[in-house]
Amino acid sequence: MAMSEFELAKRLEESINRVFIGKEDVVEDLLTCLLAGGHVLLEDVPGVGKTTLAATLARSMECSFGRIQFTPDTMPGDVSGVSVYNRKTNEFEYRAGAVMAQVLLADEINRTSPKTQASLLEAMAEGQVTVDGTVHMLPRPFLVIATQNPVEFIGTYPLPEAQLDRFMMRLSIGYPDREQEMRMAALFLEGQTPDRVERVCGGEEVLRIQEKVREVAVRESVVGYIEDIIALTRTEPRFVLGASPRAMLALLRASQGKAFLQGRDFVKPDDVKAVAAQVLQHRLALSSEARIQKADAQAVLKSLILKVKIPV
Repeated sequence: MAMSEFELAKRLEESINRVFIGKEDVVEDLLTCLLAGGHVLLEDVPGVGKTTLAATLARSMECSFGRIQFTPDTMPGDVSGVSVYNRKTNEFEYRAGAVMAQVLLADEINRTSPKTQASLLEAMAEGQVTVDGTVHMLPRPFLVIATQNPVEFIGTYPLPEAQLDRFMMRLSIGYPDREQEMRMAALFLEGQTPDRVERVCGGEEVLRIQEKVREVAVRESVVGYIEDIIALTRTEPRFVLGASPRAMLALLRASQGKAFLQGRDFVKPDDVKAVAAQVLQHRLALSSEARIQKADAQAVLKSLILKVKIPV
């Protein structure tokens, strides 16, 4: 008997958790973002499994996986592809770049120049790249998982607010606790690696699940709840930059993804609260006065969410 879209999504989640140990909340947020059609920024220190998580997700879905290690000399053509002259045909041919994959790991995105960073913008927003005036459609589903190290800033180019706004969520994996790290060591000694993960579904099934997520009902009162949160970020004096309309739509879609993974066909305010920090925090810039007072953007955001009246 064919599995439902919800059962497929939960099997995908279980498959990843068998390899990526002890971070079930991160895996659920990543899947929420994938099913909502967004992109993810993984911000964490080296060695906590950012690449492993991306590779495990791609293999669980039997999707093509591309990886590009960004360095200061990485060119936009390395990402989007280039046109190469073919002497035999006397024509220019498109040679695909790293972006022509269903899951793209953009490793250490803040180590490359703004021009190369910007080469991802069209792909993330429109699912296509334009090379020498010719549009090339990207494979679907398409997910960008970009990583950056929040500690080391020498030789880096911070992502501008316009590009940060293109990421639906910013996630942090964090260090595992003792028990989780012991389980990780046991699996490592047994030879359990991302390439041995169970194949759960293909790209077509993922697209089908994404369609189901878009059908999750959102009542007008819940949309109003989301709008009230967004409005407060724009009037909060400790933020010099509030959440954009794109942020509001991202929060709406992410809430649908969260509700779907909880097995519901409608969004509750709790779904909005569960994803609000991951969706909004990286889009909100603290004022210089707030930074001097050592204010924490996440704490400020949580205090704003608590102020908003929850619809009944």
